[in-house]
Amino acid sequence: MAFGSVDATTMANTTSMATTVATLTQEETTEVATEEPLGFHQELKKRFIEGGPGFMGIVLLCLILGLAIAIERIIFLNLSTTNTKKLAQDVEDALNSGGVEAAKEVCRNTKGPVASIYYQGLDRTDEGLDAVEKAVIAYGGVQMGQLEKNVSWVSLFIALAPMLGFLGTVIGMIIAFDKIEAAGDMQPSLVAGGIKVALLTTVFGLVVAMILQVFYNYIIAKIDSIVNDMEDASITLMDLLIRHKR
Repeated sequence: MAFGSVDATTMANTTSMATTVATLTQEETTEVATEEPLGFHQELKKRFIEGGPGFMGIVLLCLILGLAIAIERIIFLNLSTTNTKKLAQDVEDALNSGGVEAAKEVCRNTKGPVASIYYQGLDRTDEGLDAVEKAVIAYGGVQMGQLEKNVSWVSLFIALAPMLGFLGTVIGMIIAFDKIEAAGDMQPSLVAGGIKVALLTTVFGLVVAMILQVFYNYIIAKIDSIVNDMEDASITLMDLLIRHKR
């Protein structure tokens, strides 16, 4: 009877332990199944922290400053865009109806570099067409300088971001080899962390450069478009004044 009691107790304990193990296994499986993947922002934050606040922070600063300058330039260039055909027609109508002063008033009420060039040319009509042409060319150069203001900073950040990323990569590799030298053994787990950090800085630097490059190309294309309008408007203004002199 005693042996029977011991066997029964042992079987009961074994069954209880099996039930506990099965329950724990089921809970772990449920936790793994219910664990959701990280969102984009969380993943980006995780990778940023893994890359180290030093170089990653500097590269992020390049992105913030580059975007701030690019957005300011885009807003300025969009505000500087003028319907040159409509402006030329309004100036011609004003010249025919009210003379040079009326045409200058039209230019005063119109924003943009093209209207400013028109005004500078009309302001020197009394000095002759040669003076008008020189004024238009000189003031066109001034307006072009204003359009290109601070654009060089965006190109600087485009070049600087990947260079900082590569610098972080080189430093990360040096740290990884220092760990190998200190341990005296080539273990993958010993250098994997350093290499991972090194590659993350490079990736982040390249991503920043690509983002800023898109904005930079748009800004350059916008400046070229406005400059072409300014050149066409200068020729149109000279033709208008020649016809008005007659």
